[in-house]
Amino acid sequence: MFRLNITRTQIQRRLYSSYEHLSARKQSLISQSGIYPTGFRASGVSALIKKNKNKDIALVVSDLPCSGAAVFTTNKFQAAPVIVSKETLTENRDGLYAVVTNSGCANAVTGTQGIIDAKKMRSIMDELVHHPMSSLTMSTGVIGQNLPMDKIESGIRDGFKHLSAEHDKGWMAAAEAYMTTDTFPKLRSGEFDVNGQKFRMAGIAKGAGMIHPNMATLLGFMVTDAYVKPELLQKALTYAVDRSFNSISIDGDMSTNDTISVLANGASEVRIEREGVEYEAFRDRLTAFAAELAQLVVRDGEGATKFVTLHIKGGETFESAKKAASHISTSMLVKTALYGQDANWGRICASLGHSGIDVDPTKVSVTFVPTDGTKRLSLMVQGEPEKVDEDRASEILKMEDLVIEVDLGLGDKETQFWTCDLTHEYVTINGDYRS
Repeated sequence: MFRLNITRTQIQRRLYSSYEHLSARKQSLISQSGIYPTGFRASGVSALIKKNKNKDIALVVSDLPCSGAAVFTTNKFQAAPVIVSKETLTENRDGLYAVVTNSGCANAVTGTQGIIDAKKMRSIMDELVHHPMSSLTMSTGVIGQNLPMDKIESGIRDGFKHLSAEHDKGWMAAAEAYMTTDTFPKLRSGEFDVNGQKFRMAGIAKGAGMIHPNMATLLGFMVTDAYVKPELLQKALTYAVDRSFNSISIDGDMSTNDTISVLANGASEVRIEREGVEYEAFRDRLTAFAAELAQLVVRDGEGATKFVTLHIKGGETFESAKKAASHISTSMLVKTALYGQDANWGRICASLGHSGIDVDPTKVSVTFVPTDGTKRLSLMVQGEPEKVDEDRASEILKMEDLVIEVDLGLGDKETQFWTCDLTHEYVTINGDYRS
C-alpha cells in the first residue's frame, strides 16, 4: 500500500517561506516531509550558473550499485547529456550509482564541446564514487550555450560534500536545484509493498513549459530500494511513462533534453527478477507514482490557471484513445476556451475529428465532470447536442480542476491525459525567458 508522505495539517502548519507568494493550492503541493529509499542520499547547491544565484546543481547518489533505465526525447536535436546518458546505459545497466543534474544551461545544440562537457560531468562523479560509467547526466535551461565547466565541477564537488538522506537538506534541496521556470519544487516519496514486502520510492521532476509527449516531456527521475532486473526495469519504466509523463501537455512543444530515468539499488527485500504478478504489481506502482509527478508538472504549467483531466473512453485501442487525448489536449482553441471559461464544446469535437483516429460522430459523447462531486453536465450524447445550461457550464469552468470525458463509443479501451489552459501569462513568461 502507498502511504502519503504529507498531510493537510502538516501543510497548513509548515510552509516554506520561499513559496508563500504562491496560491494556497500550489503551496499544498510542496512536500513537507518524506519517506525515502534506503541507501540513497541527495543534495542541491548553487554553483552560480543561474543569474539569480538559486540552486543549480543536484545530485542523487546510492551507496549500492543500481540497475538503471531511462526514456529520452525523440527530438532530433538531442542534447549532449541525452546522448551521453544513452551511452552510459548501453555500457552499464546494472552498476550505476548516481544522477547528476544542472539547471540554468541546457547544454543542447552545443556541438562537440557539449559532449565533452557532459562526459566531464560523468567523469567527476566517477571519481567521487570510485566507479566508472557511474552516473546519468541531465541538464536544463537555455539552449545553445556551453556549460561553464569551472562552475559545474565546483558545484558537483560541493554537492557531493552536502549529500544527505534528510528531507530538507537533501531531497528538497535537490528538487529546488532542478527548477527553471518552475514555481515550486516537484518532489514525491512513498512506501509501497509487493506481495507483503515493503519498498520505497522517491522522485523529482521539473517542467512548466516546452511540455508535450513523445518521450519524455521534461526532466525527472525516480529511485527505489527494490531490486529490479535492468531489462524489466526498462520495460516497467516505458509502460509507466506512456501513462504518465507521455500523457501530459502544456504547450505542445517538446524539449531537446527530455529524460526520465529510474535507479533501483536493491537495499530492500523486494526483488523483481522475472515477469509475473510481482513484476506487474511493481510496474503499476511505478506508473501511479510517475503519474503523480507528471501531474505536478501540469499543475505548474507556465501561466496556467486550470488543471484539466481529459478522460477518453470507448476507444478501439489504448493507442487510438491516447492519440485522441493528445490531439484535443494540444488544441489551442480548446485551451483558450478553457482559460476564457467558455463551454465551447464544439472545439473538442472539431479537434477529435481531425485527430487521425477512426471516429463515428453518431457515437461520440462529451461530458463535463465536476471534481467537487456535484452533478455531471452532458454536452453531447451519441452525436446529439444537449440543451446546455450555460450558467452551470460556467460554474464548472470556474473550478481550478476539471474533468472532460469523451466517450468514443467504439470499444472498451480508455486513457487519461492531463493538460492545462493557455493564458496571457504564458506568452509573457516565454517572451522574457532569456532576459
